[in-house]
Amino acid sequence: MDEENLRKRKMSTEGKNGNLALDKMESEGTKKKKPKQMALQQQVGLLSGISLIVGTMIGSGIFISPKAVLSNTGAVGPCLVVWAACGVLSTLGALCYADLGTMITKSGGEYAYLLEAFGPIPAFLYSWMCIVVSKPSSFAIISLSFAEYAAAPFYPGCVPPPLVIKCLAAVAIILITSLNTISVKLATYVQNFLTAAKLLIVAVIIVAGIILIAQGHTQNFENSFDGAKTSFGSISLAFYSGLWSYDGWNQLNFVTEELKNPFRSLPLSIIIGIPLVTVCYILVNVAYFTTLTPAELLQSSAVAVTFGDRVLTAASWLVPLFVVFSTFGAANGSCFTAGRLTFATAREGHMVKILSYINVRRLTPSPALLFNGMLAIIYIIPADINTLINYFSFASWIFYGLTTLSLIVMTFTRKNLKRPVKVPIVLPIVVTVVAIYLVFAPIIDAPDLVYLYCSLFIVGGLIFYVLFIYYHFNWTRKIMRPITKHLQLFLEVAPAENEQ
Repeated sequence: MDEENLRKRKMSTEGKNGNLALDKMESEGTKKKKPKQMALQQQVGLLSGISLIVGTMIGSGIFISPKAVLSNTGAVGPCLVVWAACGVLSTLGALCYADLGTMITKSGGEYAYLLEAFGPIPAFLYSWMCIVVSKPSSFAIISLSFAEYAAAPFYPGCVPPPLVIKCLAAVAIILITSLNTISVKLATYVQNFLTAAKLLIVAVIIVAGIILIAQGHTQNFENSFDGAKTSFGSISLAFYSGLWSYDGWNQLNFVTEELKNPFRSLPLSIIIGIPLVTVCYILVNVAYFTTLTPAELLQSSAVAVTFGDRVLTAASWLVPLFVVFSTFGAANGSCFTAGRLTFATAREGHMVKILSYINVRRLTPSPALLFNGMLAIIYIIPADINTLINYFSFASWIFYGLTTLSLIVMTFTRKNLKRPVKVPIVLPIVVTVVAIYLVFAPIIDAPDLVYLYCSLFIVGGLIFYVLFIYYHFNWTRKIMRPITKHLQLFLEVAPAENEQ
């Protein structure tokens, strides 16, 4: 009997130990299977930050804007001066944004800073203009440039039909939007690869230019300031085209919450990325003028391709191929940051709530990305790139100036905020004054209805703010509640944890 009791006790102990082991395994399994936090993840490192800045800045601009800058300056000398000045201005603006981005570590870029400094109305007007006009039109411009270069080899000796260009641009927008909704890591990997590809073709053009200068091809730089245009309006329009090529210097501020170490990555990415792009742009333009006269450059429909045909001869096919990579990468960066702005705005209640939801499986702001993509497709219908660039630049510099003004204001009104990166106050003052010049100079020198329409559109946002946000009528909730429910189920999205 004693032996039998001992055997039963041993079996009981083993059973308990087995249950404890099973419980432990289940607990460990539960821990392993624990879902990620329903929020944007910190997945953007220093290299990806630099790639986002460089990859978004070097897009279609350097391949289409040289003509516009030259036509508005009238000569080679002032054209190169404008390219250098645009780089300096972009660097100063980005340093101000580094100060703001490390002081207010929220995604959304200018929206977050205007909200903190001036309150909800200026922030809403910025988001209204940017989400509905600037971001999707920028996406559309870059996608149209991508389509022009992608279609060019199939139509040798002639310009591709507009319908073909628009369809290709729409396909690119759909593909890029899908890529960004699938995975943040995949989007950043693609951005890193395409940034390396575009730097390669830029290096090829620069090296070719240096060789041509060494061989004595400098005739286009003689008397380079003869015939220069000096009116305020023409200079500001030249800056518009040049700054369009530099647009992207503020892109990293839209994804601050996803930076792995924002206090280090944000300023370092700016200090490395923007001067690199400035040097590349100046040297690429110098290379163009070693081969093309000002008249030939103005007549070329694709400056980089014309340069490649004359200089690289048998290897000239590399230029359009890498330009396609470049424009695709810039469009990818534009889409990535636009989604974050829309997400941050909707999270604050300044857009419909569904746009602040996150995909439950992929943790990407897919509704915001899809919304931006749909608007971009609408903007490719007109397909007038120069008009879109002027419209975009005018609207953008209104709020760039307000944003740098917010840094000046918060220097005195928000002294309690920590500023890991503190720039001298003279920098935001300079950028604000230049922004005022860029906004008013073209209106005074050459009034155009485009500027009036843009201004009316921005001010018209007040109507929507009063109706849908300030009073927040119950009938809007009743309409949006079932729509939000069905979209939530269809897109598999949910509010971020800090919203629930």
